Amino acid sequence: MATGIIQTRERLAFRFDKLGLIIAILVLYGALLAPFATFRANRIIQGEARAILEALPPPLGYGLLALVVAGAGIAFLRTPRLLRMAVALAALAALALLIGVAADHLTPPDNNFARVSPASGFWVLVFAFSLLVADALTRLNPGPGLRLLVFAGVLVLAGGMLVTGRWDDLSIMKEYANRSDLFWTEAGRHVTLALGSLVAATVVGLPLGILCHRVERLRAGVLNVLNAIQTIPSIALFGILIAPLGWVAANVPGAAAIGIRGIGAAPAFVALFLYSLLPVVANTVVGLAGVPHAANDAARGIGMTDRQRLVAIEFPLAFPVILTGIRIVLVQNIGLATIAALIGGGGFGVFVFQGVGQTAMDLVLLGAIPTVVLAFTAAIVLDALIEMTMPNRSRGNAA
Repeated sequence: MATGIIQTRERLAFRFDKLGLIIAILVLYGALLAPFATFRANRIIQGEARAILEALPPPLGYGLLALVVAGAGIAFLRTPRLLRMAVALAALAALALLIGVAADHLTPPDNNFARVSPASGFWVLVFAFSLLVADALTRLNPGPGLRLLVFAGVLVLAGGMLVTGRWDDLSIMKEYANRSDLFWTEAGRHVTLALGSLVAATVVGLPLGILCHRVERLRAGVLNVLNAIQTIPSIALFGILIAPLGWVAANVPGAAAIGIRGIGAAPAFVALFLYSLLPVVANTVVGLAGVPHAANDAARGIGMTDRQRLVAIEFPLAFPVILTGIRIVLVQNIGLATIAALIGGGGFGVFVFQGVGQTAMDLVLLGAIPTVVLAFTAAIVLDALIEMTMPNRSRGNAA
């Protein structure tokens, strides 16, 4: 009897996918129990939840339900990996298209005040099928080029929806239409803060990391100071910098003219720069420490100087680890730059905090979604670059 039960469990384990079970539950919840869209007669009143069959014309509603339920079954069973990814991508494309159709379907004709937003069910379905895509890609174990190609396809799909106006009736796009000029201005400020502080931290952090690697007595002190800076909450650090930068603006000739002041972009930039130093310096130290002694000994044997060894041997072999630190910094800075809006630094946080103040969730999303997309893009691209550099390191080790 016990043997029969064990064999039954083994057969079930063979047929069913554990992660797929979780994905299937999420899909069924998002499709059958949670609302697909929210309709509001105007921007500020309470919304009315609409299920898939209420938010879409009947043929499209039943078609979407059939697709996502089939996707749940494919996720639940141990199906081929390519089939899982194809169905997940098809479901994501259908969701992207049909949320725009739902907005058009629910909005009364010639009504500029009504608002239609994706509801919790839509976001749960997007998360579940994105998880299924990620799981399929992990099992397929493709090269970095193919991963970038898949991600580029997703971005092209989203761009196509924007360019063709499929999402124009969504509330978030109406918020964008009312603030399009300001949106791109704040986008520029956000990217400038994130990338500018990264460049400054790289310029300072790489030499400092090399120095810490070379001088062991200096290493502990520098890393401890940078660790202490990391423990300061971002808002507190912004506040700490207001007074010294305000003094510099008032007493140093020309400082105010170039934008240095107690509030605004200057303290935000300095704070992001300080937060960025630890990953750059620490990864530089770790990367250089991981260079094989045999490679250095061989370089010394052919008469290379310390500088030549650093440029030709140590830095190329340590580059993947250093690039990992840069990836951490960039993703971190894209997120932290949102808080710069609290001290007048601009960026996508302007829309986030305006939306919180006005209880306007679509305005919050207008700032939050581009921030998430930027951070996700940076992570995927830099992960691919890191992986592309790893074979070079392996060949160096083998040498």
